[in-house]
Amino acid sequence: MLLEKIKNRTAQIGVIGLGYVGLPLVREFRRGGFRVTGFDVDQAKVDALMSGRSYIKHIPSEMIKEMMRGGGFQATSDFSRLSEQDAIIICVPTPLNVNREPDMSFVFGTTRTVAKYLRKGQLIVLESTTYPGTTDEDMRAILEETDLRAGYDFYLAFSPEREDPNNAQYSTRTIPKVVGGYSPQCLEVALALYGCIVERTVAVSSTRVAEATKLLENIFRAVNIALVNEMKMLFDRMGIDVWEVIQAAATKPFGYTPFYPGPGLGGHCIPIDPFYLTWKAREYDFSTRFIELAGEVNTSMPYYVVQKTMDALNERGKSMRGARILVLGIAYKKDVDDPRESPSFKIIELYQSRGAMVDYNDPYIPQLPKMRHHSLSMKSVPLTEQTISAYDAVVIITNHSDYDYQWLYSRANLIIDTRNAIGVPLNDPKVVKA
Repeated sequence: MLLEKIKNRTAQIGVIGLGYVGLPLVREFRRGGFRVTGFDVDQAKVDALMSGRSYIKHIPSEMIKEMMRGGGFQATSDFSRLSEQDAIIICVPTPLNVNREPDMSFVFGTTRTVAKYLRKGQLIVLESTTYPGTTDEDMRAILEETDLRAGYDFYLAFSPEREDPNNAQYSTRTIPKVVGGYSPQCLEVALALYGCIVERTVAVSSTRVAEATKLLENIFRAVNIALVNEMKMLFDRMGIDVWEVIQAAATKPFGYTPFYPGPGLGGHCIPIDPFYLTWKAREYDFSTRFIELAGEVNTSMPYYVVQKTMDALNERGKSMRGARILVLGIAYKKDVDDPRESPSFKIIELYQSRGAMVDYNDPYIPQLPKMRHHSLSMKSVPLTEQTISAYDAVVIITNHSDYDYQWLYSRANLIIDTRNAIGVPLNDPKVVKA
């Protein structure tokens, strides 16, 4: 019956978590002709969506209004309406706790809520990045406390999100969708559902393989970023510009993929996901030394940026204590309004702990939100000729396209450039590459 409903677009879709993953997914299901109910515990988000307003920069309000036409999309905080849904897709956060171990409270709490309203014939899909075994062990155990059995009474699957906010080349529809089911029947139903909204589905043999796929993707990036970050620090001592080296190496048409250094990792995937696997590996008495080393390198980068700033100030006869520093860019990635896990927070705190007076500017984040591990009460300051020249150092953390870097170069006293945004030679007297 569910396959038939999916085929004729009468299946009711529920998406839990209306953030950077959930909202694009809602959009594609609406474009595919499905009626969608979005669930979120944040009433402010629900109210904004129901009034046709978006709270994500790259998803315009017009798109929200288009999704709502004809009553095809509704947002709610009433989770009792989960019983009305034929397919429930879970897109909730999977952060780390203070000990850098998986915080599964959102996934397991949501699963318990789903279990309250679970009925026969429903499809439950987890999209949140997690360790292998979450879906077929942990989630299944919670759902089967209802005396309904996965693969018989309801369908269970895992399909990792692969969102890349503000990517002009790829979207939810065009990025291949990896799908793993708890059983062959679960896989068949999940493939049918996603096949209605994406151009290509990639079936794998189990939910564990699908979970491991997402981890490998992000660990691959984390390890390679750590490599170029370490190369950056070494080449800096050698007087070699790592950005020029990468540009030259990228001309090789095979056997090389360019990765770029930065001030530290940010976003909801790369700084977090590797630790989900390292944590799970302990269960198998296995030490993931390579992954953990990469993590150490990447988490040390904010300290490197601060040290380079201290050295540059000292060379100019200034100390960090009492210095006025402007941080450009809070978002973890250029041209987005997402500050999750951004290294900017750590860098600001390190500057402040050393006695510096710090301001920031970000055209997409007018006020710093309270984060899981950071609470900085600051507002974005305007960029004017007078304000720029008043700072002892301007630190480029996020290279937003909105910034006029030539204008900045001509007016700033000192620039600490962590993104090679200015693009000057290594020995430029005004710019320090960090």
